[in-house]
Amino acid sequence: MVKITIDARMINHSGIGTYIRSLVPNLVNKYNLILLGDREILTKFNWSETVRIIDCRSSIYSVREQLEIPLKIPSCDIFICPHYNVPLLPVRAEKKIVLIHDVYHLAFSNQLSLPQKIYSRFLINYAVNHFDQIITISRFSESEIVRYTGIKREKLTVLYPGFDFKSVELNKDKEDAIRKKYGLPERFILFVGNIKPHKNLKNLLLAYKILLDKNIKIGMVATGKKEGFIVSDEGIKTIMNENKILADNVVFTGYIDGDQLPAIYKMADVFVFPSFYEGFGIPPIEAMAAGTPVIVSREASLPEVCGDAALYCDASAPEDIADKIEMILTDENLRNDLIKKGTLNLTRFTKENFDQGWINIINKNK
Repeated sequence: MVKITIDARMINHSGIGTYIRSLVPNLVNKYNLILLGDREILTKFNWSETVRIIDCRSSIYSVREQLEIPLKIPSCDIFICPHYNVPLLPVRAEKKIVLIHDVYHLAFSNQLSLPQKIYSRFLINYAVNHFDQIITISRFSESEIVRYTGIKREKLTVLYPGFDFKSVELNKDKEDAIRKKYGLPERFILFVGNIKPHKNLKNLLLAYKILLDKNIKIGMVATGKKEGFIVSDEGIKTIMNENKILADNVVFTGYIDGDQLPAIYKMADVFVFPSFYEGFGIPPIEAMAAGTPVIVSREASLPEVCGDAALYCDASAPEDIADKIEMILTDENLRNDLIKKGTLNLTRFTKENFDQGWINIINKNK
């Protein structure tokens, strides 16, 4: 049986973690699977007894990981690194596969310190030139990797993430319990994501203020740790401090349990994702799966991923974001059309396609 080792240290992260959590269940019963990561975290998954776990807790982007990971990767057929922080020292794997979800750290290098710029540029270029296969998650990311590294497109394989979409059952008791737990308003605009500047929460907040100034009665909910939202982006901190109306109406939920997030998507009146840069953009797909109308920017991979199933806004213009939100809140036909198209769009990102894609990749490299 093919022996595969995966660096699973980021399994509880958003984005890359979502990808790992989708990948592992597909492989556990087909291959001899070994996971590197925090044993306490990995043993909580229901598939943990069917894999070998090697305890590995070094932080990503650290010197320690460059020393620990090569030592702990056992002799195997394939090593899969789910991010560009690949080991630089030799590893005991016949083939090496790296996933590069996007090249945000190159495209937005002006937001990084000089050491961060040097580190990310060096590691991304090392990964694409020294690993046997590079996987990415959209045609947009494929083009960006070629643009910033100069490698030939033939070295890249595009495989869309796959999702196991399940209908969200939401009775009144469950809805009331979730609403009370997180302090959710009766009606709300939803944002899901971190507060890195490219996620563009700042302009969404400004758009929401426009709606409040027009006396449009709706709340706003932003997921994630409140401390992380408030202190990690000075622009957001300033807006919240200077606008009491926002402070009184925006709910920062803190961490949301994974099994409750789909219900919050479903409870929202509209999901808004005005990001400037995404390698794929999972949250809009999650919102579509919950039957919630979606607004996204026209930037990066989002038109590729969302197709005709979203209403598009100008990420740089809070006025346009506000206009698009108001359109969805007031036009029932538009809402229903987007929900219907969202359901159809999901068929492009099935777990079956994703699973078969990875089987093909492994068969090619074994």
